Amino acid sequence: MRPLIAGNWKMHGLAPQLDDIEAIAASVKATPPFADILICLPATLIARAVQTAAGRIAIGGENCSAEVSGAFTGDISAEMLKGAGASAVIVGHSERRQHHDETDAIVAAKAKAARRAGLLAIICVGETKSQRLAGKALSICGDQIAGSVPESMTASALAIGYEPLWAIGSGHMPTSKEIAEMHGHIRQCLVARLGTEGKDVRILYGGSVQPSNARDILSVPEVGRALVGGASLKARDFEAIIGAVPTKA
Repeated sequence: MRPLIAGNWKMHGLAPQLDDIEAIAASVKATPPFADILICLPATLIARAVQTAAGRIAIGGENCSAEVSGAFTGDISAEMLKGAGASAVIVGHSERRQHHDETDAIVAAKAKAARRAGLLAIICVGETKSQRLAGKALSICGDQIAGSVPESMTASALAIGYEPLWAIGSGHMPTSKEIAEMHGHIRQCLVARLGTEGKDVRILYGGSVQPSNARDILSVPEVGRALVGGASLKARDFEAIIGAVPTKA
């Protein structure tokens, strides 16, 4: 599987910021990186962003319903995202788990919906600072993998976003050794869950990824590249992170 750099705009972005999509897409076309490039956007921007990107980068959604359709006012199905031109969707982001009480079972149902619609599901897992300090980081993430990843998933339909919750937006992050340990553990959990398919699932690091630290993060073993938050909102910053991708697998 090719490495993946994915941006998550969260609840940011109005029409004028499509200029950043154009700038990033133009940069990728001019200097093709050794990675797939994806930006996950609010649903209001997806169709226009797909037109702007014109196939140079992929566009995804930030969440989806587990349902195909029905009386679920305000929800958006995976099929709707696909119809708007999306090729991926983030499910189980820590903010969804925290603020919307999404359980592992809900996340698994959304991941199944993504696969049903032909979208790449980026399933997020991660520990809080108190859980890490208590020595539970590995077990917490392992339990989330077991509960959130459907057994039917394939490597081509799945990526894992590891987010140490305490690092998101904080400017602080785990050491390279800690990232390597966690990503290695997640790999073991994926193989236990999916068999040989688990060997090829991309595991993205997410948590205060910036141009200043991207090269170090992307050089860590088992890091299948990055899930980028705030830095993906600015074309120049996201381009710098893309430029830090190693030229060899």
